[in-house]
Amino acid sequence: MAATGRRKGRSAVDESERSARRLDGDDDSDAIEAELVEDAEVNAIGLRPRPADRAERATPLARYDPLQAYMRDVQRHRLLTPDEEREFAIKFYEHGDVDAAAKLVTSNLRLVVKIAYEYRRAHKHIPDLIQEGSIGLMQAVKKYDPYKGVKLSTYAAWWIRAYILRFVLNNARLVKLGTTQAQRKLFFNLRKERARLSALGIEPTAETIANRLNVSTEEVISMERRLSAGDMSLDAPTRPGDESSQSRIETLSEIEPRADDVLAEQEINALVHEKMRAFGATLSGKDARIFNERMLAETPRTLQDLGEEFGVSRERVRQLERRLQMKLKDYLASQLDADLFGD
Repeated sequence: MAATGRRKGRSAVDESERSARRLDGDDDSDAIEAELVEDAEVNAIGLRPRPADRAERATPLARYDPLQAYMRDVQRHRLLTPDEEREFAIKFYEHGDVDAAAKLVTSNLRLVVKIAYEYRRAHKHIPDLIQEGSIGLMQAVKKYDPYKGVKLSTYAAWWIRAYILRFVLNNARLVKLGTTQAQRKLFFNLRKERARLSALGIEPTAETIANRLNVSTEEVISMERRLSAGDMSLDAPTRPGDESSQSRIETLSEIEPRADDVLAEQEINALVHEKMRAFGATLSGKDARIFNERMLAETPRTLQDLGEEFGVSRERVRQLERRLQMKLKDYLASQLDADLFGD
């Protein structure tokens, strides 16, 4: 029994060492450097289980960690050699082979994790960053040209970072902070530039930062205010500490029109359409054609078309239309006044 236990123990250790070598990339010496996750990063994001994690999983009530579960799935997809990567890329580029594209995506998921971990301070929920980076990776595979002489990992890194940065920028606050290129630059570099100037003994004024980042002073001041101010709840009282005061949302003007205003407008529109149909019934000849095909039609005919049909100039048709508009105006004024005000 003791010998059996020792053999099981040695086999478990050997399996653990083999798993560690697979994580560190020892099984694929030709793997692309950018696609390997460093040991420190692996331990930090839970790729390699820590002793506490082993003890936690040993209990029947161990907490399920979706990030570690995802990382175990990522490890099942081996890295492609340069020749295999080029072969699959050509298949997808020339023939639209979906299976080849899937191979390219799954073999580069380690790269997504590595880049996502670089932005862990900007967004604490790493699975969100991995998800956005994976979308960027799929976009990169879709647009990758294997005949350009650029490695897929090098090309995909730009797309992955672009999607992650866009996600961080859009979700940093409830209200979007950066909408222009200058604002996005300030969002990611303003605090770093301020700290760099302070370390050099230079006062980090708005003018100095604007000159170094090639943006306007007004944009620097505006972004400083946005970053320094936190999100405000519309349900919070207008006077802090006074729960009896009205909330901020109660001080805002109404955006949506009131129900009675909407109903009144609908009734007036229906009445106007009814009177216009009654006015059209009194017309004949050219006036009826102009009224139906110029004033009621969704796609009105041109003056030139009607002029050729009537055998007159387009200017004459315009005069007839103008006269008809004046008649309609007078008719609606008299009819609506009588119906709405009882005159």
